Amino acid sequence: MTVADPNLYDYWPYRDRPKIVWPGGRKLAFWVAPNIEFYEFDPAKNPGRAGWPKPAPDVVAYSQRDWGNRVGHWRLMELLDKYGLRGSVSLNVALCDHHPEIIEACVERNWEFFSHGIYNTRYSYGMDEAQERAIIEDAIRTVEKASGQRIRGYLAPALTHTERTLDLIAENDFWYTCDLFQDDQPQPVKTASGKLISLPYSLEVNDVITYGALGMSPARYTDILKRHFDQLLEEGEQSGTVMCIPLHAYLVSQPHRIGPFEEALKHIMGHADDVWFATGAEIAGYYRDHCWDQTQADIAARGCATGGKGFGHGAA
Repeated sequence: MTVADPNLYDYWPYRDRPKIVWPGGRKLAFWVAPNIEFYEFDPAKNPGRAGWPKPAPDVVAYSQRDWGNRVGHWRLMELLDKYGLRGSVSLNVALCDHHPEIIEACVERNWEFFSHGIYNTRYSYGMDEAQERAIIEDAIRTVEKASGQRIRGYLAPALTHTERTLDLIAENDFWYTCDLFQDDQPQPVKTASGKLISLPYSLEVNDVITYGALGMSPARYTDILKRHFDQLLEEGEQSGTVMCIPLHAYLVSQPHRIGPFEEALKHIMGHADDVWFATGAEIAGYYRDHCWDQTQADIAARGCATGGKGFGHGAA
């Protein structure tokens, strides 16, 4: 059977939605998501997708990503410190064992952690429910033991999913998913239980896309970040928007790229009166508490709601 629409959320036109006002009357909620990842040198084989683009072991690709944790992460952390920005870490949970010093440095800065699977070379394809459930529960326990935090966000490892992923994270009281890219504002996700939102995590300004896939110059990436921010800030005058910059230290922290990226941060920080600098969990928590009900009422009033399992209401 062909499924034409996974029905994970309702079609909800952007125009004339109920107004979102972020804390302090801010127009735009801004968050930075450093992906701190671990790629296995010779990962277990998944029939749906190879662990590396080249046949394993791929020494070159492995060492490039290893540079990100050895050098790039620390360079990026120092830059965010300079501007008083807290990261929301998209974490391959195995890093808690492989590089605990990185976890400790993030904890010292009160950064947030959210789950990005165990390894970025371990995919969700082909998992049964028990396996996927075990991985989610292990992520909660492992990060809490290493940092004291209860993770509330989820980005699937290498953006790989099963048909039950969103239901399982909602059941485990996650507040937000970064795996849907349908909007510039948060939106409730249809799950069997819980209270899960889709939090904007833009692929368009993700350095894996701009540098890794499109081969942009650092100056071009800086220009794109500024334009992206300016447009969302302008629209935030009508109703609060969200901008996320997803980053990978092995890309953005290269010596020739970090300076141009700082220029983009300077531009954004220059509008501090209009911007709420937050973490993913802070944005999701605020939306759940202050905007969830008005969103659902507006969707119903417009006649946009479609059939399906609907929205869970398990978490307050």
